Formats: sequence, structure tokens, C-alpha cells
Amino acid sequence: MTDTMQSTPAELADRTRELKARLGLADGVFGAVLCTLIERLEAPFAIKEIASGRYVHVNLRMAGLYGRSPEEMIGRSDADLLGAELSSPLRSAEQSALAQALPFTAEHRIERDRQRREFSVTRIALPAAGGGAPQHLCSVWVETTMARQRESQLTKALQQLEQQQIASEALRRETQDQALRDNVTGLYQRVHFDDQLRREVDLSSREHREFALVSIALDPLPDAVAALGDAARVRVLEALGRLLRGNTRAMDASCRLDEDHFAILLSGVGLATAHSRMEGLRRQCATQIVVLDGRDLGFSVSMGVASFPHTAHTQEELMQAADLALAEAQRRGGNHVTLASIRFDTA
Repeated sequence: MTDTMQSTPAELADRTRELKARLGLADGVFGAVLCTLIERLEAPFAIKEIASGRYVHVNLRMAGLYGRSPEEMIGRSDADLLGAELSSPLRSAEQSALAQALPFTAEHRIERDRQRREFSVTRIALPAAGGGAPQHLCSVWVETTMARQRESQLTKALQQLEQQQIASEALRRETQDQALRDNVTGLYQRVHFDDQLRREVDLSSREHREFALVSIALDPLPDAVAALGDAARVRVLEALGRLLRGNTRAMDASCRLDEDHFAILLSGVGLATAHSRMEGLRRQCATQIVVLDGRDLGFSVSMGVASFPHTAHTQEELMQAADLALAEAQRRGGNHVTLASIRFDTA
């Protein structure tokens, strides 16, 4: 804020008299300059009597704003011209202006002929001759309609741009995610799973917490199902993929390692909890109804569950422990969940 804007009307009056005397200016020169500037700015300008709220002076712009002539406005108040409801905000702003010595600016909307115009209105009480209490209040109206519209358009444009960026980022992530997934099962491919497993091992090592790794294999399909060919096999793999995705949380990861070999990483889960969850998944697979051409395609899976760090201390040892447990489940005839052996380190 400039020094002039911080000055009171009395201070500005003293400064004006000093400048007029120093430069030898004619009386009334500053008033003439002010009126000229207001007209050049095409700003509505008015002076009111404080006690009654009635206009004692308006320029043509101010009168046009109200859809009146200057003569029709002189001697009338905003309540006379606009009604009590519409004039209330104007009167409230005037009271605020009178309560302080500095110029007071408020925002107002005027609606005429179904058009809304917005203004920034600066009001200031005019010092009375002889230092008495101010008797009049002047106001200068600066239209901001176009500026507000441009601001609104800019805000909308920025919001649309932000939404487009968010949508573009979401599409990029979705495309990237889809590139990492197997087309048949919808599960992550091996490269992504290895990265996830590596991060989980690092995190668990730093924070001294456990997690589980489950190695899963699709049991050999019954001869009658296998005889139906690739269509039946794809239908079974799709069903298995849905079940694996549905039984993992956002922080977990499920993957198709190769043709019939799958894996699940269960973050922050111990061996007993992992076994319980996988036993439930095994039962879901065994009872899942998968239909092709009106025929039910039954399938089952074998699982080996290992945990870090209880059954292994490295990523390689963990995968080996899960695969050994899986092999034991298959040796038992399939459709089985086997736990890896817990290691006991000796000093």
C-alpha cells in the first residue's frame, strides 16, 4: 500500500494546501483534476449526505448505472431508488466507511435488465470546512465485471487443465500397470513381482517385521477338462486370476511366474495367518464353479507357504523354501497347503 493510500483525508488536505502554496496553484485546481480523472476513467461518482443518505451530486455514469438521470437521483436515497433489500449492502458499506478515517473499499453487484455488473467501490468521508464533523460521503465506482469474468474463465481453464493432467496421469499409470500384468489372469508378471519382493525384503529387514511368500501351482486338470483344449484352460486360468486378486490386499502382490506357477506376497503377515488365508483360498478354488459350453470345469491348486525371516533370511532362500513347500504339497496329491520348515539358528 502506498503512503498516499494510508493517509487520512485531513492529512491529504494539509498536503494539498502545502503543495498549492508552494507551486502557486489556483484555488480548486485539485478538485478539477480529480473530476477530470474520474471522467477519463469513466467511473461512476457520487456524493451523499451522511445524515439522510440522500444523493447531493452524481455524474452521468452514476446516474446511468441506476438507469436514471442525475436530476432524478438528487435528493433521493438508495432505499428510494432500489428498495430496502437491495440498498441494505450499500448502506452497510457506508457505515463501515464512516467508522474509519482511511478510504474504505467494498465489492458490490448491481443487476439491471437481467445483467449483473460488479464494482469495486471506494468510499471516503469528506472533511467539513472549519474542521467540523464530516457531512458528506463520496464514492468512486470502478467496474470489475470483465476482470471477474476473465478471472473466472482463467480459474475454470486452470481447473480443466488440472483435471486433464490428473486424468492423463491416471491413464499413464493404468497403461503402465496393464503392461506389467498378464493378459489372461490379470496378475502381475514376474519382473514386477521380483521388484516388489525385493522391496519387501529390504523393508522387513530394516523394520524387523515379517511377511509371507506363497508359491502356488495349478494342479493337473482332469482328463475330461484337458480334452476341451485351450479354451477350457484359459477359462480356468481366468477364474484363478480373479480368486488370487480377490484374496490379496492393496499392499500385497500376486503374480503369474510362468504357465502354471503363481506366487503371492503377503505384506506384514506371519506364517500362521498366511496359512489360514491360503487354506481359505484353496477351498475357494476347489469349489469354484467355472463353466464352458454348459460344462463345469473343476480345478484345484497346491500351495507352499514360507515366511521371512522365520523360514528364510534372504530373498533366494525364501523363494526356495516356498517352492520346496509347494513340492511337498504336490507330493501329497495336490489340493493341499504346506508350510515351509522354520529355521532355528544355533549360536
